[in-house]
Amino acid sequence: MKEQTVWITGASSGIGWALAQAYNRAGAFVIISARRTSLLHDLSKSLSFPEHCLILPLDLEQHHQSEQWVKDALHGTGKIDILINNGGVGHLGSVQTMDLQVEKKIMDVNLWGAVALTKAVLPHMIRNNKGQIWTVASILGYFGSPRLAAYAASKFSIVGYFESLQYEMKNTDIHIGLLSPGFINTNVTLSSLGPQGEPIGKNSIAQESGMHPTELARIFLKKATRNNPPKQVFIGGYETFSVLFKRLTPSLFFFIYGKLTDITRKKKS
Repeated sequence: MKEQTVWITGASSGIGWALAQAYNRAGAFVIISARRTSLLHDLSKSLSFPEHCLILPLDLEQHHQSEQWVKDALHGTGKIDILINNGGVGHLGSVQTMDLQVEKKIMDVNLWGAVALTKAVLPHMIRNNKGQIWTVASILGYFGSPRLAAYAASKFSIVGYFESLQYEMKNTDIHIGLLSPGFINTNVTLSSLGPQGEPIGKNSIAQESGMHPTELARIFLKKATRNNPPKQVFIGGYETFSVLFKRLTPSLFFFIYGKLTDITRKKKS
């Protein structure tokens, strides 16, 4: 990864934090972005090579600023070899209770933030005829889940949009990849938004028992740095097989997953 410049959004915690550390340790210059500047400074201090880092705070909800963000990012090394669209926000609440503006925020950050940044970076990569753009989806980009409708919709949309871009870039040296994690031990649920936009302030058992982000980063780097990297990467535990399960037997999947989510809701109540 030496002489490579990697831009990671959502780098202030979890998967983004771990990816920034892994890429930097491998020799890459990292551009780290998120809303919380203080956490980005903490991340910078924890890097193996903190001098090979540019802190670039941004709010993906303000994605109309994406072209300016790219100009700012190029102040680091003058190039962007790899973009990882990792920034995102979750929510927890039923379709009936979630405020529409909160659901719009989920789509603005998760989908349109990634799309706008990709569209702003793509001309730079096309001019250089090389690059990688990875976007973090989820196993919930392949099936829905109760009380997570807008989040699942944002991830479904990411899969559809970036699969389409894969076809458009297939005759170029620009790789478009999708990373779909299963349960990863991060604070994504803890910082998710409730029906009125308030942080719910509690994590899920599934997240807390999930794979550690550093392990995900290790596996991902091994796959992403191949000469011919895959177009889709699923990383997690047994839950990642649910995607194939739904494809093969959708009716049976709906029945079993419905039963499992009913049991989970009863335990919480």
